[in-house]
Amino acid sequence: MAGYSRVDASGIARWWRNIDRVTLGCVGILIAFGYILMLAASPAVASRIGASRNMFIFKQVFFLALAGVIVLATSYLSRSGIRKLALIGGILALGATFMTLVHGIEIKGARRWIALPMMSVQPSEFLKPCFAVITGWLLSARRTKVLPGNIAFPGLLLAFGAFALILALLKSQPDIGMLSVITMVFMTQLFVDGLKLYFVGLGVAIMAGAFAMAYVVFPHVQSRVQRFLHPDVGDHYQIDTALRAFGNGGLLGRGPGEGRVKDLLPDAHADFVFAVAGEEYGLLLCCGIIMIFALIVLRTLLKLTREDDPFVIVSTAGLITGFGLQAFVNMGSTLHLIPTKGMTLPFISYGGSSAISVALTIGMVLALTRHQVGRSDIGRYRDVSYNDQSVLERNAQ
Repeated sequence: MAGYSRVDASGIARWWRNIDRVTLGCVGILIAFGYILMLAASPAVASRIGASRNMFIFKQVFFLALAGVIVLATSYLSRSGIRKLALIGGILALGATFMTLVHGIEIKGARRWIALPMMSVQPSEFLKPCFAVITGWLLSARRTKVLPGNIAFPGLLLAFGAFALILALLKSQPDIGMLSVITMVFMTQLFVDGLKLYFVGLGVAIMAGAFAMAYVVFPHVQSRVQRFLHPDVGDHYQIDTALRAFGNGGLLGRGPGEGRVKDLLPDAHADFVFAVAGEEYGLLLCCGIIMIFALIVLRTLLKLTREDDPFVIVSTAGLITGFGLQAFVNMGSTLHLIPTKGMTLPFISYGGSSAISVALTIGMVLALTRHQVGRSDIGRYRDVSYNDQSVLERNAQ
C-alpha cells in the first residue's frame, strides 16, 4: 500500500493516505499479543474445565480475525456512515440489553449475557461505542437552530435521556463496572463539549454519591471494596496469585509456557491475562503493552487538537476515553491498584463480545480522525499536472 501515488483517486488509496497508520499498526501489535497470550493461557484453563485444550484458541483466532476486519471496514466509513452505524447499533444494543433482563443467562447473580450457538454475547459491550457517537452527535447538534420558532435542537436533554435509560438497564442487570465506564465517558464528553467547571464538580459529587449508594446496596461491590482496602478481609487468592506471578516473572519473564499462574487462576485467559504476560514475558513486555495503549490514547487526543468539527471532537473523546478506561481497569485491578473488576484487556483478553466491541470502537476512532481532504490540501501538490489537479478537486468535493 505504501506505493500508492498521491494522485491515485481510488477509494482504498485515499483511505490509506488519510488513515492514522500509527494507531492502525498499534492495533495490529495488540492483536498479535492477543494471539500469543491466548496460546500461553487458554490450554490450561480449557483442560481444567474438561474442554478441549484448543477450544479457547480456535474461538479467539476467529474473534480476533473478525475484530481486525471490523477495524478496517469501520475505519473506511464516512463520518455520516459512522453516525448511521452508531444509531442502528445503539438501538439494537439497547434492545438486546433489555432482553438480558428477561431471557439472559444469570452468572454470579447478574444477567448480562444472551446465549447464542457456540458463544454468549454481552450486549452492553456494544452500548459503549454507540452511546459515545450518539452523544457526540446530539451534543454537537444542540447548537443548531432547526426547530420552528428558531429554537435550538434539544441535544443535551436527549443525551441525558439516553444516559438515564442506559443507567436504568445496567443497574437492573446489575453491571456497576460497565455503568461506571459509560458514566465516565458521558462526563468526559460533557466536559469537552464546554460544560462549566462548577457543573463538572457537581457531576463528580453525584458520581461519588452514586458509588457510595452502590457500596451500600450491592453486596458484591461492598465485598470488592472491603477486600481492596483491608488485606485481612475476605478471599484474596486471585489477586495474591496474580501479584506473585509478576514477582516470579521479573524483568524478562520465566519464558514462553513456563508460567504457573495460568494453572491456578480460572480467569487467567480473560481478566488476569496481564498476569500471564508478566510471569512468562516479564516487566519489559508489560511496559510495552502499557506504552501501546498510552500511544493510541494520547495520539488520538493530540489529533483532536487540530480538529474543528464538534461532532468529531466530542464523539472521539468519548470513544477513546472508554477504550483507555477499559485497559486501565483491567491492568489496574490485576496489579491491585483498584478494586477487582471483571473487565477484559482490549484485543488481548479472551472474549468475543469484547473483541468485536473494541474493534468497533477503534474503527470509529480511525474513521472520525481520518484526514478529510479539502481545497487547502490541493495546493500542496505543486508537482502534479492539470489533469491530476482536477482529479484532486473532484475528490475534495
